Amino acid sequence: MDDPVTSTSPRVVHLLAATGVSVTGDGAFMAAAPLLAASLTRDPLAVAAVAAAFQVPWLLAGLIAGALADRWPRRTVMVVADLVRVAVLGCLAALVALGRADLLVLITAILVTGMAQCFFDASSQAVIPTLIGRDKDALTRTNGRYWAIDTVGRSLAGPPIGSAAFALSAAVPFAGDAGSFLLSAGLISRLPKLPAPGTRQPLLAAIRAGLTHLLATAELRVVAASSALYNFAYNLAMATFVLYATHTLRVATASYGLLLAMAALGGVVTGWRIAPLTRHLSYRQMMAAAAVLQGVAWLGVATVPGVYAAGAFLALVGAASTLVSVAASSVRQALTPDRLLGRVVAAFRLFGGGAAGLGALTGGLLAGAAGLRAPLWAAAALLVVAAVGLRPWRGGGLPHA
Repeated sequence: MDDPVTSTSPRVVHLLAATGVSVTGDGAFMAAAPLLAASLTRDPLAVAAVAAAFQVPWLLAGLIAGALADRWPRRTVMVVADLVRVAVLGCLAALVALGRADLLVLITAILVTGMAQCFFDASSQAVIPTLIGRDKDALTRTNGRYWAIDTVGRSLAGPPIGSAAFALSAAVPFAGDAGSFLLSAGLISRLPKLPAPGTRQPLLAAIRAGLTHLLATAELRVVAASSALYNFAYNLAMATFVLYATHTLRVATASYGLLLAMAALGGVVTGWRIAPLTRHLSYRQMMAAAAVLQGVAWLGVATVPGVYAAGAFLALVGAASTLVSVAASSVRQALTPDRLLGRVVAAFRLFGGGAAGLGALTGGLLAGAAGLRAPLWAAAALLVVAAVGLRPWRGGGLPHA
């Protein structure tokens, strides 16, 4: 590039702003979708299926999306993905307003918008090193801001808006999400033209090249595997949390998003201060710390009574999630050539999304069989085992964050 680019340069600001508006709409959607599901059925497995549907697209289209994101101009990919989501969510909002939406309609909308997200996310994560370079501090700082903004929109601003809007009119949060993607498309269109970095090799060969790079790089393997386990445990606990919150904790529908927003308090602070907080930690140690934080949080939610206590423990979940996100983003951007980066991002999301979907379904089955607290206990136990298995006391083996 012919000018130095930092995380405050206009082209990066446009990417971060697009992320902010779209994930705020997503946060509203992710709060409203389980509320809509819970208004249609009291079956824990059916509600968990809605949560799982958010992760399934990475299983269906993730690797293909990553390969095509490395083949096509990335700015164009992001704009088209946003416009697809505008159309789908606009249709969903209309069906909800007309009283024609059911669980099948909701899950279908989640799946189609999720497939568009596969293309968007593979491209948006891949353009960061293109815009700012691969300096370790620059990557950590920019990824920290990226995920802090994501947390603000997805967990702090979006859920209260979504739950409050749903209480007023069930269609409004879905229409709002459609509008957020329209604004995001406009902001992304202001990025510089980003030529396709990859070669037009056969699709299967391209997918295989990305997976080979991931599996052949020890640092990437460890972080990808531990991220997947983290996601499994998170969704194991979270899949039926809407039922636990509304029926066990007696949280009002309009306040459910506020409870979820507490996770953002830890996540935003952690994301904005990630560089100094993790300077002396290896990626293995970051992942182990995240597992411990999340395990303690779910143990606390299950055992300490009260809405305020649950909110405080969810703040720990937010901090842990940011640690995982920044570690995963930074290590793959640092250790993957640009021509493969979309595929490696997609592979990470495939493993993470697959684990998350399985975790959500497991949580639904476990809650149906043993009660709504059972998934929280199970997640806490699994995360303790995961933290020990990472052997963080060894310290070495992975580069420092």
